[in-house]
Amino acid sequence: MNGKYQPGQLVFLTGGNTHLIKEATVLKYSGGFYTIRFSEGGGIRVRESRIYPSRKEAEDAILNKKR
Repeated sequence: MNGKYQPGQLVFLTGGNTHLIKEATVLKYSGGFYTIRFSEGGGIRVRESRIYPSRKEAEDAILNKKR
């Protein structure tokens, strides 16, 4: 695996909505995308730039995008 995050690792996803931060678990990395599963069910494939290792880092990224 060549990605920054490992399968089973808890990550936080930011979305288009500036207030959205969702907790998820990494399932796999392939072709530049991570497949993640949300804690409340469901999943999605996203680029690394949308996920963060902690809620604090996700919040900081949202604040930087607002500026």
